[in-house]
Amino acid sequence: IFKGVSMFDYSQAFSRNIGWVTQEEQKALKNKRIAIGGLGGVGGSHLITLTRLGIGNFNIADLDDFDYPNFNRQYGATLSSVGRPKAEVMQETILDINPELDIQLFDNGITEENLDDFLKDVDVYVDSLDIFALEIRRKVFARCYELGIPTITAAPMGMGTAFLIFLPGKMSFEEYFALEGLSFEDQIIYFIMGVSPTVLQRHYLVDRSSVNFLHEKVPSTIMGIEISAGVACTQVLKLLFNRGEIICAPRGLHFDAYLNKLKKSWRPFGNKNPIQKIMYRRIKKILEEN
Repeated sequence: IFKGVSMFDYSQAFSRNIGWVTQEEQKALKNKRIAIGGLGGVGGSHLITLTRLGIGNFNIADLDDFDYPNFNRQYGATLSSVGRPKAEVMQETILDINPELDIQLFDNGITEENLDDFLKDVDVYVDSLDIFALEIRRKVFARCYELGIPTITAAPMGMGTAFLIFLPGKMSFEEYFALEGLSFEDQIIYFIMGVSPTVLQRHYLVDRSSVNFLHEKVPSTIMGIEISAGVACTQVLKLLFNRGEIICAPRGLHFDAYLNKLKKSWRPFGNKNPIQKIMYRRIKKILEEN
């Protein structure tokens, strides 16, 4: 199907990773399985990065088609992919990098009915669902916690990224974000300020009218996407081999390339922390002014 498939050699294709990973680790990556929910913005870049790292097995899900508004940030968005399913396009793309991949494709997205199949045999779940898809996101994180699967969410924030890791036996997604009983708009606010407690990106937003949670509208940049992928996939590597410091909730990191800043966050009790309550009131006031 693909030119050169018969000549593909895994060890040669990913040989330049050696040095940052050992020969034994590279071989082990071939047998790891990563689940990625959402293949649009950051999800597409996560998938490409992990494929080039040498991960050999993926469970990937997306139910949307590519369209022109995706062009500013989504890896698979091209003139030839407009109107085509994101899952199908991204599957073709990574098979063109590694034709030996085992890919379980969920082209109708993640649902309650297929959730266990989506997480079957998964070593790490990388969250890249649409920011507004909170209902299914909560279910995915809850099931991962029950199954003992580490989870990562690295959100593109302006021209940087903020990330959180949830580990089995530690603080859960629900405990940290405290979304139960909130309105849809407040859930979005709590999710954003939970992922990014320092909200560094607020300092250089030049057009506040571009943010409208009720209309599911937020701005984005490719810089934030690519930084997110680099950060998240580095954490995947560390989790898979249990090496390097793992920062997990209620602690997180936010790096902003525009401001040249790295901020560490620590929010005991998550969004129930008094500091988060103050931040919520500030964000709410700004949104109401618009």
